[in-house]
Amino acid sequence: MFDLPIANRSDVYPVKPTKIIAMGLNYRDHIAESHSVLATKAKQEVPSEPILFAKTPNVLIGPGEAIVIPAFLDDYRFDDAKTDYEAELAFFVRDRCKNVPESEAYAHILGFTCMNDVSQRNLQTGERGGWFRGKSLDTFGPIGPRIVLTEDLADPQNLAIECRLNGKVVQQSNTRHMIFSIPFMFAFISRNFTLEAGDLVTTGTPSGVGRIRHGDRVDIEIEKIGVLSNPVVEERRAIGR
Repeated sequence: MFDLPIANRSDVYPVKPTKIIAMGLNYRDHIAESHSVLATKAKQEVPSEPILFAKTPNVLIGPGEAIVIPAFLDDYRFDDAKTDYEAELAFFVRDRCKNVPESEAYAHILGFTCMNDVSQRNLQTGERGGWFRGKSLDTFGPIGPRIVLTEDLADPQNLAIECRLNGKVVQQSNTRHMIFSIPFMFAFISRNFTLEAGDLVTTGTPSGVGRIRHGDRVDIEIEKIGVLSNPVVEERRAIGR
C-alpha cells in the first residue's frame, strides 16, 4: 500500500494489514454523545466487553492524502447526509499471535500511530447488516504521520489526543480515559481472532465527533506521535457531477 516512517529510525514500515479491527464506544463521553450521533436507542451503559467491528484495508490512506466522500451517496437522497471524523490511537501487531494474556500484550505490539476512523453515519445506522459499509468506504481510514515503536513510547495509556477541524479544536481527551485498556483489548481480540504481523487495531474515539465536508482539513494530533493531516473532497465535485 504505502510506507510510514518509523520515529527515531531510518527505516520505514510497509502498511499492509490483513485486517483492521476497530473498537466502538471505548470512551465514556462518546457513549453519551452516540445517542444523537448514531441515533441509537441503547441505554447509556458502559459495555461489559469490547465492542468490535471491522474496517477493510481499502480505507487506508497516508498523511496529506484526500478523504473522498463518494458521489454515489447522492443517489440515496438522504435528508441529512453525514460523514464524520473520529480521532483515534491505533497500533500495529508485531507478530502472529493468539490467546495473548494482558501481561504480554505490549510485547506483541510493534508501535503506535494516529488514525481517523471516518464514518458515513447514514449507512452505519440505517443498514440491517450493521456498521460494515459505513466504516469501510475507500479512503475512510487515514493513518500516520509516523509509527512510534512501543519501546520508544513510555506509556501509550497516557497520551493527549486532539482533533482539529479547519484549525478549530473539536475533540480533546487522553488515552487514559479509555474504558478498556490497550492490554485488555489486545487480550480480548487475540482470544477471538488469530492476529497476523502488520494487522491494525484502532482503539476508539473520545467525544466531539462531527461532520466533514468538501474543502475541510482534519488534523489529528496525539502526544509523542505527531499530527495526521488530511483534506476532504467530495467526489461529485471532483468529477463535475
